[in-house]
Amino acid sequence: MSEPAPSAPPTLALVNVSKSFGAVQALQGVNLELRAGQVHALAGENGAGKSTVVKTFAGVHRPDSGEILLDGRPVTFSGPGDAQHAGVAVIYQEPTLFPDLSVAENIFMGRQPRARFGRIDRRAMHAATAELFGRLGVSLDPQQPARGLSIADQQVVEIAKAISRDARVLIMDEPTAALTGQEVARLFSVVRTLQEHDCAILFISHRLEEIFTICQQVTTLRDGKWIASEPVAGLTADDLVQRMVGRELGALYPKQDVAPGKVALKVSRLTREGVFTDVSFEVRRGEIVALAGLVGAGRSEVARAVFGVDRWDAGQVEVAGRRLPPASPTAAMAAGLALVPEDRRQQGLVMDGSIERNIGLTQLRSLRRGPLISRKAERDRARDWALRLQLKYGRLSDGVGVLSGGNQQKVVLAKWLATEPSVLIVDEPTRGIDVGTKAEVHRLLSELAAQDLAVLMISSDLPEVLGMADRVLVMYEGRLVAEIPRDKATEETVMAAATGSSGKAAA
Repeated sequence: MSEPAPSAPPTLALVNVSKSFGAVQALQGVNLELRAGQVHALAGENGAGKSTVVKTFAGVHRPDSGEILLDGRPVTFSGPGDAQHAGVAVIYQEPTLFPDLSVAENIFMGRQPRARFGRIDRRAMHAATAELFGRLGVSLDPQQPARGLSIADQQVVEIAKAISRDARVLIMDEPTAALTGQEVARLFSVVRTLQEHDCAILFISHRLEEIFTICQQVTTLRDGKWIASEPVAGLTADDLVQRMVGRELGALYPKQDVAPGKVALKVSRLTREGVFTDVSFEVRRGEIVALAGLVGAGRSEVARAVFGVDRWDAGQVEVAGRRLPPASPTAAMAAGLALVPEDRRQQGLVMDGSIERNIGLTQLRSLRRGPLISRKAERDRARDWALRLQLKYGRLSDGVGVLSGGNQQKVVLAKWLATEPSVLIVDEPTRGIDVGTKAEVHRLLSELAAQDLAVLMISSDLPEVLGMADRVLVMYEGRLVAEIPRDKATEETVMAAATGSSGKAAA
C-alpha cells in the first residue's frame, strides 16, 4: 500500500460545511478530507457533530453552507441513493436491518442476483453471502432471519453489506462497539485489505486505542466545530482527549469505596433451557457488580430473565427478600427493579417520541391529573432529570432521535431512575458513548451506589469492568464460572474465566 500523493485530490471531502437543526448548530465550518488508501479517524464527544458529518457524506443531510467534493469536484447528494451511486457506503452506529428478512436478503436488498425469467437466484445470493462472511472470518448462516441476531452479529451483517458494494468510500460509525477482541482483529484485517485496494475509509470509534491502531489521520470536532486534522503518528491519547473535550477530564473510573449493605437482589439457580443454566448470585446495596463474559455468553439473557422480559424454566429471583413471579416486568418494577437495556434505540426509547415523553414513560400514573397526563408535570419532571444528568438538548419537546447516542443513553437512565429503584441493571451502559460522557455515566453509577442503590452492570469493556466493579461475575457458555473480588480482578483473571480457561473464582 502506498500513501496517496499530496497533490492528488481527496476522494471525498467537506469544505467549510455548516448545518443547523432549528436552534441547534450541529456543524460549523467543518473541513474533512478522505483519501484513497487511508483510514481517517473522526474523533469527538457525543454531540460534537460526528453523526451529522456521516449523514452529510451519506446524502441524508444537505449542508446549509459549504461544499461536498467528490474527486475534487463539487457534488450534491439529493439523497442516500446518490451517495451510494457515487461509491459511498455507511455502517451506522445502530444496525438498520430488516428483522423479518434473512441475513442474505438484508445484504443484497435491491441488488439480488437473478436467474432465468428474472427470478431471484437464492443459491447465488447465499453463496455470495457465505463468501463475504468467509472474508470477515465469521460463521453466520446466510438463511438465518435477522430477527434475534445479537448486536455483534448485526454489525457483522452491516459490514458485509457495505463490503459487498465495492465502495470507494467506506464510513464506519462505531463498527466495533459490540464486537469481541477477536472480531475487532478480523475487522481490522478487512480494513487493511480495503486500504490496499485504494478504498478511502472514515473510522469513528470512542475506543482511542483503535484509532491509534488502525488510522493514519484524525480529525477532531468539538461542539460542531473543526478543531484539527493531523497525522495520528506523534499524537498521544492525552493529546486527543484534550482536543476532544477542551478541558481537563476527571477520572474515567471515579469509583467510590462503599461498604456493602443488605442483599438487594438474589438470583438462585436460574435456568432457561438452551440459554443459561444454574445461575446464582447476589447484589448488595451500595455495590456495583459486573457481569462479564464474551458476546454470546448469556449475560444479557440473564438480565432480561431477572427483569421478567423473558421467562425462565427453573430457579427464583428475590428483591429485598420478596420473591418475583417469572415473566412479569410489572412485578419487577413494583419490587424496585429497573433495566437499562443494551439496545437503547430498539428497547429503551420510543424514537418517535419527545425527550420529555420518553423520560416520563415509567411514571405516567404519577403524572396524571384526572384522566389526562399533565404536560406541565411531565415537562417539570423531565427538566429536573435533564439537569441532574447534564443532558445536552435543544428543547424537551424535541424528538429523542435528534440527540446524540450519549444523550439518548442519559434519557434511558433518567426514565428508569425516575422510578426510584433499589436495584439498577445496566446492560452496556457506555456502548457507543464518547470518553467525556463515559466519565459522567461512571460518576453517576458510582454516586448511585454510594446512595445505597444496588447496581448490576453488564459490560464488554474490560477496563470499565475492572475500573467500576466491586465484584466481577464471569459467564462462559451460559454458566456462571467465576466470582472475582475487585482486588483480584485483572484482565488475565477475567479473560481466563471468560474463555473457559479457568472455571474457578480467584482466591
